[in-house]
Amino acid sequence: MPYSAPLYDRAPAAPPVPSGLPLVVALTGFTDAGGAVTRLVEYFRDDLDPNALYVFDNDVLLDYRARRPLISFDEDHLNDFRPPRLELSLAHDTLGHPFLLLAGYEPDFLWEAFAETVLELSAGLQVSSVTWVHAIPMPVPHTRPIGTTVSGTRADLAEAHSIWRPRTQIPATAGHLLEYRFAEAGAKIAGFALLVPHYLGDTEYPAAALAALDSLTVATGLVFAGDVLREENREFLEKVGEQVENSEELTRMLQGLEERYDSYMAGSTHATPIIHTGDLPSADELAAELERFLASRPGDDDRRGRLG
Repeated sequence: MPYSAPLYDRAPAAPPVPSGLPLVVALTGFTDAGGAVTRLVEYFRDDLDPNALYVFDNDVLLDYRARRPLISFDEDHLNDFRPPRLELSLAHDTLGHPFLLLAGYEPDFLWEAFAETVLELSAGLQVSSVTWVHAIPMPVPHTRPIGTTVSGTRADLAEAHSIWRPRTQIPATAGHLLEYRFAEAGAKIAGFALLVPHYLGDTEYPAAALAALDSLTVATGLVFAGDVLREENREFLEKVGEQVENSEELTRMLQGLEERYDSYMAGSTHATPIIHTGDLPSADELAAELERFLASRPGDDDRRGRLG
């Protein structure tokens, strides 16, 4: 039986919304290599100060035991209960151009009802286009630009910016379902999968969030400054570069990945992903070594907590 109760509440101070705005979707959850979407949502909320239009109901969509909210313990009492948020908001880019933003956690339940609701809200708001981003780990070097795989109904974007076009089956996310349903409805939609270096997949890699912003700019024309992210990325790359320089094993790994990446981008006709072979360290070993190094550096203990 279809779920009929509302999945959201309209925000009491919701501002008026112009028709024909682009919709940007950023859902944290299953595929978030490098913390790309988590950091992207933080950027939108902290730097752009979006105005909520519709607030989705956690008690309906969220598995609290899988993604437990944070609460503060203050000596002898509890305060500051912080449940995750999933909201459809009105935001403005760096130049003041408005857009719609669906951001927060990936729903655990009622995906079809959620997708139907988002499509209905988008139709009511006369959304002009839909763009979403997520990030997956790939055996690519951090010394090269982050590539993308583009899906959806915008063939021009896929032709220009999709560097890897696999034929495969993957575990779906709510974002995939939204894209699938929007495409069925004939909407103008694009999904960008960021191809993040696998050995940095479990870190907060600022370049991944910057690549997400660049992808959104390409698809929508919106402009995002991201100055803080750029500074974070410079500092992060300095630390990674120092670690690689001091390790013969990591240096060989990086050189191997660079050679394979450059060969692939030069026109390799291989129909499979860029997968390394030989005696290179595993992704887990590389990630663990880099993680130990980054954790030992001053100032790393104040890294932002990830969103639910």
